[in-house]
Amino acid sequence: MGTYRALVVHREGDALPRQIETLDEAALPEGDVLIEVHYSSLNYKDGLSAQGNPGVTRHFPHTPGIDASGIVLESRVPNFAPGDAVIVIGFDLGMGTAGGFGERIRVPAGWVVPCPKGLTLRSAMALGTAGFTAAECVDKLERMGGLAPAQGPVLVTGATGGVGSVAVMLLAQLGYDVVAVTGKAERADWLKGLGAGEVMTREALAQGASKPLLAERFAGAVDTVGGELLFNAVKSLRYGGSLAACGLVASPAIPATVLPFILRHVNLLGIDSVQWPLEEKTRLWGRLAQEWALPELETLVETLTLETVSDALDRILAGQMVGRGLLVHKAARG
Repeated sequence: MGTYRALVVHREGDALPRQIETLDEAALPEGDVLIEVHYSSLNYKDGLSAQGNPGVTRHFPHTPGIDASGIVLESRVPNFAPGDAVIVIGFDLGMGTAGGFGERIRVPAGWVVPCPKGLTLRSAMALGTAGFTAAECVDKLERMGGLAPAQGPVLVTGATGGVGSVAVMLLAQLGYDVVAVTGKAERADWLKGLGAGEVMTREALAQGASKPLLAERFAGAVDTVGGELLFNAVKSLRYGGSLAACGLVASPAIPATVLPFILRHVNLLGIDSVQWPLEEKTRLWGRLAQEWALPELETLVETLTLETVSDALDRILAGQMVGRGLLVHKAARG
């Protein structure tokens, strides 16, 4: 057994100090596949884990990181062998199980997806859970909501965040007219550079919250924030439109009535990337490697190391991160 470095969060009374530590592989949980992590990524849930949110992580010391890509070192199952390039997102990784902010993880085989041809370990984590969730939203809007570019504009809330920025880029690449919503007015040109045709302020979308319906404008929507903005977006859907809901940074509650659903035949589609079946994750990673590949993905990336990721955890909780935070481990740099 060897050693590896990891960012470890401890609980000391009400405090949750973080530090980089050298750990023994023997301390990793039981699992089928031992992976040398080359890349991870920064997600809002990682911030919640490091903050001690009991809905995410209850037991400390703990290594966050709900995403990882890397190379198999050991495998107890025939479908993975040493040297295989793999991706792990979701399930319990980085929540109750030591995650991708460590240079090693050991996980069940049922969590592991082969890195598909056309996708590098780096690009997989430039996407990470946030980018994968954005793609899942678009995938479900098209497959279940019948969304197509000719039907009209698509709204994306929280557009400068990890999910929102990838959603803007992917939708624009697929030919959609994208309206990006943000509370960061200074990022309007950046969002237009990703492909947004229009940038709307958060305050503009919040108008009319007391009204049962708003003017029909959007053929579809990707909502990353929840709360009042989610339902104002629902009230602004065109007849038969759909909204994919994947976030709750504003609020898990929505001030809802049934009127948009009854009078406009609209759909509210839930998105979960954590427990989504492995075969579906494999299918969507394949799309992201091929027809949904994003050539400009690196423009979203802020590169992080174990030494800088703790500061980034604070920034993502404060709403100060833009785009995608990519954690690069020593194995990927060496």
